[in-house]
Amino acid sequence: VQLQASGGGLVQTGGSLRLSCKASGRAFSSYAMGWFRQAPEKVREFVAAITWKGGVDNYADSVKGRATISRDTAKNILYLQMDNLKPEDTAVYYCAAGSLNSEYEALYDHWGQGTLVTVSS
Repeated sequence: VQLQASGGGLVQTGGSLRLSCKASGRAFSSYAMGWFRQAPEKVREFVAAITWKGGVDNYADSVKGRATISRDTAKNILYLQMDNLKPEDTAVYYCAAGSLNSEYEALYDHWGQGTLVTVSS
């Protein structure tokens, strides 16, 4: 499974951004897909995940109500829509593929390269 994340950029507080992750490779349709983020000098943390086939989603409390994870099964693209962005959302965002819909990054086997989101105050 190969993952290519994109869509990061500079946005003002209260703004919105949609991240994309193009997935390719065999059998990834059996995976769960997730978004994680790593802020400067902090450990990487879970943001959201979704089961590729059934679309069951899962969110971190810090983004619940402001983030929406979705996927386009025809185009093999994972999305993360982030609204009402805050400076504390500033981080490198990574997409990942794993066998379970989980907040634990150890359960994800494949990772994209990351895309930087910067939220200005």
